[in-house]
Amino acid sequence: MSKYFLRRILITIPALLGISLVLFTVLAMAPGDPFEELATNPNVPPEVRANLRTQFGLDDPIPVRYVRWVTAMVKGDWGFSFTSRVNVSTLIMQRLPTTLFVLGTAQLLGLLVALPIGVYSAVRPYSIFDQIATTFAFIGFSLPTFCTGLLFILLFSIYLDWLPFIYRADIAATGWRWVWEMARQAIMPITVLGLFQGAATTRFVRSAVLDVIRLDYVNTARSKGLSERMTIVKHVVRNALIPVVTIVALQIPGVFTGAVITEQIFRVPGIGSLLISAILSNDTPVVMSITFVFAALVVLFNLIADLVYGWLDPRISYR
Repeated sequence: MSKYFLRRILITIPALLGISLVLFTVLAMAPGDPFEELATNPNVPPEVRANLRTQFGLDDPIPVRYVRWVTAMVKGDWGFSFTSRVNVSTLIMQRLPTTLFVLGTAQLLGLLVALPIGVYSAVRPYSIFDQIATTFAFIGFSLPTFCTGLLFILLFSIYLDWLPFIYRADIAATGWRWVWEMARQAIMPITVLGLFQGAATTRFVRSAVLDVIRLDYVNTARSKGLSERMTIVKHVVRNALIPVVTIVALQIPGVFTGAVITEQIFRVPGIGSLLISAILSNDTPVVMSITFVFAALVVLFNLIADLVYGWLDPRISYR
């Protein structure tokens, strides 16, 4: 397994280089100038604007800029934000804890909803519970998060006045009061993302369990006297989770991109809102770093999914 892991790591290096090359070229050729505001400011002399462009290498050829950027990224220098006037790594680290808290909790909520409902729906196919769960699952992943988020704001913030609809990172309270206020403001964005992910995962779990539960070895386990619960948990669910792992591994990076909209709706100061503000202000170093991180997450979680396969199914061998 160690040789397989090392081989996959070596494969990811050219994959990430190719992704970074495409992203950098597209962003470098995109319209817009990060110093456009300075160009329209009569108080800034033209030579100052020219010096700034020379300092950041904006007039250099794209291949030269790309090599410089990759070299700096390898050394841990993610660039300098033209808008915020700080290092990109500092900006991302300021927003990362909030994003990880919201998205991690939302993904956990989605799995806690999808696994029991999906398994029980497959064990009792076409029952009333299965039909109700299937209907709500279709509704859940058919509604986009911005629609669900607005409905939550109208219901729980405007009409009922139970929850705040603006996420604040600078809560003045301390102790348990701070924990309570943080939980109140995080309920809606976590629920919106978690239910959307859970609805989609429920359908995959149900389908995977239905495929496995009809196999001969499951009937053999029952004929040997195993209880229905033990048969489902030990012999059905574990094997049914193999295709689900792929879906979840691909969903996790998708949660980051999907959270861009949710963070805008609830004003969550996370990576998504940082990406939107950077795009609007033509802050290319920030946009490049965040999009590359999203792409790297896709590659990383695909690798994690491949490794989890071997734990779920001993028949899988890594060569």
